[in-house]
Amino acid sequence: MVVLGCLGQFSSSSIIPTTSSSSSSSSSPSTSSSTPKGLLTRRRTLLVGPTALVASLLCLYSPIRSPPSFHNIALALQQQDELQQEEDHMVHLFQVTNYHVVTKLITDTSGLQRCKVYLADSRGNGFYREGKIVGYDPAYDLAVLKVDVEGYELKPVVVGTSRDLHVGQSCFAIGNPYGYENTLTAGVVSGLGREIPSPNGGAIKGAIQTDAAINAGNSGGPLIDSYGHVIGVNTATFTRKGTGVSSGVNFAIPIDTVVRTVPYLIVYGTPYSDRF
Repeated sequence: MVVLGCLGQFSSSSIIPTTSSSSSSSSSPSTSSSTPKGLLTRRRTLLVGPTALVASLLCLYSPIRSPPSFHNIALALQQQDELQQEEDHMVHLFQVTNYHVVTKLITDTSGLQRCKVYLADSRGNGFYREGKIVGYDPAYDLAVLKVDVEGYELKPVVVGTSRDLHVGQSCFAIGNPYGYENTLTAGVVSGLGREIPSPNGGAIKGAIQTDAAINAGNSGGPLIDSYGHVIGVNTATFTRKGTGVSSGVNFAIPIDTVVRTVPYLIVYGTPYSDRF
């Protein structure tokens, strides 16, 4: 899998508007002239890579009666950063993928729950790093891996929003179908608010339907709009009976759902419903 995302050169406040509208997410966050160009900064942000979402939001957050919002978690991180004078030398990337992609790791009784993650740096050079599962939510078919990326400069892309999507607009799926890395397929948003089965036997509501080809190897990859903003996580396809071939009816988890869910998985390891 390919991930482009890192800690660095983005202020904590820049993650807040990216979840509200496409127009706000398209603006480039400003950086201080005193901030080095390397990875080691004291800022956190939500980033997305070609086959994974990256949420570098790890912090110690005290449970409260009402669920902490993404905005509040971001502010807590910002306050924590202001108190932190020295940056540690471990840079972690948090990769979001589908739960069904890493089910075997999650059910591994050895306690390791690790895998190799393929990444690409800002120059396009590929490399492997070890990833470890830190949280998962089968109800939304989401899981988060933590990857040590110290010493690598990774290039982020923009997180969009699924709030203002409309049927007929262009979209693109990126993934590694059948092992062919960095494959892009094109289509349109075919439907909104769909309901698809989740790995735990329930239903994932609000899914995005698209005819952009999604096959084995696309799961966990991004669905992007014409601006290159991520609007969903590719998750499932209906196949022709007995063939395993996609029927052109494919689904993605809306990015707004992912943004709401991932911080809990990183901080607590479980979704909010299991925690409170």
